[in-house]
Amino acid sequence: MTVAEWCVFGSLVLYLLSIVPIKWIGYRSYDNAKPRDPAFYDDPLRARALGAHQNGIEAFPFFAVAVLLAEFHGAPQRLIDELSVLFLIVRIAYVFTYLGDRPRLRSILWNVGFAINIAIFFLPLLRRLWAV
Repeated sequence: MTVAEWCVFGSLVLYLLSIVPIKWIGYRSYDNAKPRDPAFYDDPLRARALGAHQNGIEAFPFFAVAVLLAEFHGAPQRLIDELSVLFLIVRIAYVFTYLGDRPRLRSILWNVGFAINIAIFFLPLLRRLWAV
């Protein structure tokens, strides 16, 4: 497996880790029979953890597809790997800013992560441009 593919796995783990500790910490008020109970997420930190988790779910498909398409189309693997590691670092920082209630920085990091995704997605074009 490539570094980028491990980053795809890391991205999946990250969005799970953004919510699991909150459920463990609040185990006395968390009811696994009602995992989506809005009352559990009334607490601001829990609500932000849920938001970070949901955003991770939203960001994951594009990242995974971008990495796999870039690899499939023969984009420079080293660049795919480097951008994927950078994406994962940005996503980790994003989760911490989400949990830490830093909306402006969180938005900046979201945009940086999205730009990295776009770059990975269009990496195969570099191969074609350099071949000409």
